[in-house]
Amino acid sequence: MTNRATRRTLLRGGVATAALTAAAFPGTAHAHTEALPIETRRPGGTGPKIGILLFDGFSVLDPTGPADVLSRLPGATVTMIAEQRGPVRTDTGDVRLVAEQSIAEVDRLDVLLVPGAGNRGTIAAMRNQALLDWIRRIHRHTRWTTSVCTGSLVLASAGLLTGRRATTYWASGEYLSTHFDVTYVPERYVRSGKIITAAGVSAGIDMSLYLASLIAGDTVGKAIELAVEYDPRPPFGTGDATKADPALKELALRLLAESQI
Repeated sequence: MTNRATRRTLLRGGVATAALTAAAFPGTAHAHTEALPIETRRPGGTGPKIGILLFDGFSVLDPTGPADVLSRLPGATVTMIAEQRGPVRTDTGDVRLVAEQSIAEVDRLDVLLVPGAGNRGTIAAMRNQALLDWIRRIHRHTRWTTSVCTGSLVLASAGLLTGRRATTYWASGEYLSTHFDVTYVPERYVRSGKIITAAGVSAGIDMSLYLASLIAGDTVGKAIELAVEYDPRPPFGTGDATKADPALKELALRLLAESQI
């Protein structure tokens, strides 16, 4: 049987080639130093410890998009966390992600990410005092606390956005600004101190690339953007709610509501 080249074997070969090149040409030692953690990355590494909070009804792209980006940071570990270990279902109920650790097992993180959810999941998380207390405790020691979509409402419920500028899902912006002391800014992501909030769903990828640059520098951020080939060219160009007509907004929200459990 002949060996078939796969994406994984090609990447592995690329890492080996880079290591050989650095050994043969001392002038490239700096490049090798930057690449080495990618080859040797493992749990418990020296890079940033990143935790993504899962709760029942989360939207699947909110944690998975950022996880794909942030896991490329040299030495980083990305862990899914929930109230209890085990599978956590998404807002549609069709997909589950596995939480590797419970909130009781985690007391320090470099980066915390809180995803968004459908109405049911968001409201439940906003009222879950155990989750809110844990978020507050973790936030005291994070380098960065982040959210995607309606995850900002959860951060606001924990009191972390008081007096700050923040973004959220376009249909939740008014709620965020009227129910909390928060200035809603309709941008893809908004930084306020060590808190970075992202707009709806796909905006989590943009926010994560920005965060990657803050953690490891622009060069690494640019390289990760290329590594995941993030070059969005949406076929319809209707993703900006500020430019969408009322009928399309109504249909978009109805499709979301009908697909959620």
